[in-house]
Amino acid sequence: MKEKRYKGDFQRLNRRNMWFRNEKRKILVDKFAEKRERLKKEGNWEALDKLPKNACPARVRNLCEITGRSRGYMRKFKLCRYQFRMKASLGELPGVTKASW
Repeated sequence: MKEKRYKGDFQRLNRRNMWFRNEKRKILVDKFAEKRERLKKEGNWEALDKLPKNACPARVRNLCEITGRSRGYMRKFKLCRYQFRMKASLGELPGVTKASW
């Protein structure tokens, strides 16, 4: 009998792998930051092209710390909108109150 595979399991694995890839990118960006700046000031575009693609800061995504979701991200809290709303309603975010007027 075949095992059933659920789409949710693959999405969870994909998010975790995406998070790990993003962490590797952050490490590469930090590693090559000085070299990138130096090559940009010199105008040495050929050498800049030879650096790893993932060493470019534009390739790093902002991901939710809890879910790994990239959409609806709030930089100040490092959370996606779902997690922000949940934590705010539970009172786990200091200084955040529900608006009333």
